[in-house]
This record gives sequence, C-alpha cells and structure tokens, in this order.
Amino acid sequence: MVQIAPSLLAADFSALGREIARVPEAELLHIDVMDGVFVPNLSMGPQIVEALRDKTRQIFDVHLMLLHPARYIPVFRKAGADWLTFHVECEDDPEEVLQAIQASGAKAGMALKPGTSPQALFPYGERLHSVTIMTVEPGFGGQVLQREPLEKIRVLKERFPHLHLEVDGGVNRETASLCRQAGADILVAGTAVFRAENPGREMAFLRGESPA
Repeated sequence: MVQIAPSLLAADFSALGREIARVPEAELLHIDVMDGVFVPNLSMGPQIVEALRDKTRQIFDVHLMLLHPARYIPVFRKAGADWLTFHVECEDDPEEVLQAIQASGAKAGMALKPGTSPQALFPYGERLHSVTIMTVEPGFGGQVLQREPLEKIRVLKERFPHLHLEVDGGVNRETASLCRQAGADILVAGTAVFRAENPGREMAFLRGESPA
C-alpha cells in the first residue's frame, strides 16, 4: 500500500503542532527546508523540526532544498530528522553529503528536479534509502503535477528495487492514481491534505482506498 507524507509547507504555520495532530494516519511527515538560493523561497529551519519532534512519533522526512546541504546534516539530525534527502543538483559533492547523512544515522535520500535524468543517481543508488522524484519545480506548493518525471520511477525501480520512491509535487485526488500506477511508494501531498476538511479521508483517497 502506498504511503502518504503530508507536506508541512501547506500547513498552518501558526499552529503546526495542531496541524500534525490532524494527520495521525500519515506514515511520514514531509518537511521542506529551503534556503532562498537553491530555490526561490524560504521555509523551515532546524528549530521548527526540534520544536515538533516531541509532538509525534511519525517519521520526519526532511527534504533539503539547499545549495550547500552538507553543513546542515548534523544540525537537522540532532533536531530530529529521521530521513534526510538532498538534491543531486546541489553544489556540494554528493559523496560528501551522502557520507555525512550515513554518519549521522539518518536514512539517506536524494531528490531529482523534473528535468534531471535518473541516471544522475546511478553512482549512489545502492547506498540510498529513498529517492524523491519532483513532479514540479521545487520551491512552492500548489503547483500542477508534470507527468513526464513519473517515468523515472520505472527506470529507478528496475535498477534499484530496494529504493523507496517518493513523488513530490501536485499530488491530489486527480493525480494520485497516476503516481500509484507508475509505481510510487510514497506520495507527498501538502495542499490536498492540509486544506481538506477531513485530512484522514483525503489520505485514504490518495492511497486508492474507499473511505467509509
């Protein structure tokens, strides 16, 4: 069964603890970290992660949209990140970042922008726990899913069947079935979940279940 990772980027920032309490059915919580350089937006830092850590036992899936993620790996791990994902397009040496994540004890993931080939991950795939396939340009929520990047799921699953493959961007009731059919293991959904009147029911729809 596909897992759902609600993105806190779409939550009410004035009440994040309360927002987390609205999604107890979610297996993971997706936390977008943006530096205003790698992507044209700013978002949450390690203080937010630390403040939320004792609010739930759910996995903190921290997505580092940073030009230089290496220096922040120990900080976010100490704050409570369980999974740490960085972009292959960053300016740090991917080997350095990957080694830092593994040394921290977190699960290591890499992310791909829509235009980046899955082959860019081939040198690292055996050591990764997950891959985040961006179906929108990273930086802002509420965008429309691009279908072409979903083909990367097939390529990566064939070569690295152990990977947890996550789709991030534009996931909603209309597009979730496309992601599931493509073979996604995890769906990141922000607006669709946190703007819903009943987030639990919405997540059931995204999984392909028939909610009561």
